[in-house]
Amino acid sequence: HRLLLLDYDGTLVAFADAPRKAKPDEKLLILLDKLTSDKRNQVVIISGRKKETLESWFDLSRLILVAEHGAWIKKTPDDWQTIEPLSNQWKEQIRPLMEHYVDWTPGSFLEEKDFSLVWHYRKADPNLADVRTKELENALLDLIANLSLGVLRGNKIIEIKNVSINKGRIASLLLKDYPADFILAVGDDYTDEDIFSVLPENAHTIKVGINSTHARYSIQSPEDVRQFLLELTEVTDEKIR
Repeated sequence: HRLLLLDYDGTLVAFADAPRKAKPDEKLLILLDKLTSDKRNQVVIISGRKKETLESWFDLSRLILVAEHGAWIKKTPDDWQTIEPLSNQWKEQIRPLMEHYVDWTPGSFLEEKDFSLVWHYRKADPNLADVRTKELENALLDLIANLSLGVLRGNKIIEIKNVSINKGRIASLLLKDYPADFILAVGDDYTDEDIFSVLPENAHTIKVGINSTHARYSIQSPEDVRQFLLELTEVTDEKIR
C-alpha cells in the first residue's frame, strides 16, 4: 500500500492572487482520479484551505481531504470531523485587530475559516506590506500571550490558529490509520515541515522550491510535482517498493 500526502497551494497548483483563483484545472483532476483509482494508493490532500472550498473542488470518493492545516478531515463522502474539540471563541478578541490592518493596508483582506483567521497581503504594496506584517505579527503575539493560539507566517499571509493543530499531527494519525510500505509527502512551505519531521526515515519527502527543509529531496515547481505524480501512476508495483 502507498500513502501519498500532498499539499495543495504551491505544490499541486501555483499560488494565485485570490484564493478562489487557485481552483484545480482539468489536468490536475484527471491526475488525481488516476492516482485514487489505483486501490493500492491512499491519496490525501492536506491543505490550509477551508473545508467548504476543498469539498467544492474535489469530488473523488477515495480522496481524503484535510482542511485548515489539520483541524478538519474527511475520510468518507460528506463526513467532516475535527481531530479534537476545538474552540473559536477567541476570534472575537482577535478579529478587530486584523480588520484594522486590512484598513491600514490597501490590497489586503481578511479570510475567516472555522478555526482560524488569515490576513492576505499578496496584492498589497510590497514595501508597505513588509512593514505591516512585522507590526501585525508583533501585535498578535502580544494579544495571544495567554491563549492557546499560534501565529503562522505563510506565503503572503499571516494566519492565527489553535496551537495544537498542525499538519504533522494529522500526518501521524494518518500513518496509524493507513499503514503503508511506500510513503510520499510533498509540500512547499514550513507548515509542511511538520509532516516531513514526523514521517519515518524510509518515507519519500519532497520539498517544492529551494528553501531549507527536513525533506530528503527537492523539486522545482508544481508542474514538476505533477509530472512526478504522473510518472508514479505508470510505475509498476515491483518498481515502487
